[in-house]
Amino acid sequence: MDKQTLFQKLEAKDRDLEQIVSKVIDNPEMVDYLISGLSEENARIKYSCSNTLVKISERKTELLYPHFDLFSNHLKAENKFIKWGAIIIIANLTKVDVQKKFDKIFNKYYSGISGPIMITAANITKGSSIIAIAKPYLTEQITQELLKIKNATYQTEECRNVILGHMISSFTKFFNQIENKEQVVKIVKKQLENPRKPTKNKAEKFIKKWKLSI
Repeated sequence: MDKQTLFQKLEAKDRDLEQIVSKVIDNPEMVDYLISGLSEENARIKYSCSNTLVKISERKTELLYPHFDLFSNHLKAENKFIKWGAIIIIANLTKVDVQKKFDKIFNKYYSGISGPIMITAANITKGSSIIAIAKPYLTEQITQELLKIKNATYQTEECRNVILGHMISSFTKFFNQIENKEQVVKIVKKQLENPRKPTKNKAEKFIKKWKLSI
């Protein structure tokens, strides 16, 4: 499949991204087409390329590792959609990061954790568990970044409550790796009083899962 044909499929209203992802995985040279598509003026092609790359990073991570630096640059992209895609992709790339490239951009990756954009913080928070599992030696640093959420400022208080829920979900996946669990337990228990029901429920499940006293 050439670049023009790929873009036509991505632009189609009935496009099947999963089918396209499988095609690209079978033909790795097409990754370059998707990368170039991130610069397209056509928004549908641009965002479809980004979504496809995210899916590839989940299914065949190593195909995107040669482009790590590009996605790192996209962490500062003005286009928020491209930025959000890069946040997720980089988290997945840590699974194959033999050169420890992520370690060098750690602060850059976490620069949006404290706000003000909720979706940016949410994607970073979701990616944190993936990174912690892939790079357990960064667990304590990642934990400290997630704990910043308690004092963060987002667009609204409800946004903060949403992020707190994502934080609990992330901690749940690598809590056993954390050495200083006291701070984590404290902030999770505090969410038992969170006015957002899904966040409160996550706190309850966390405490039950790890058999903590209330």
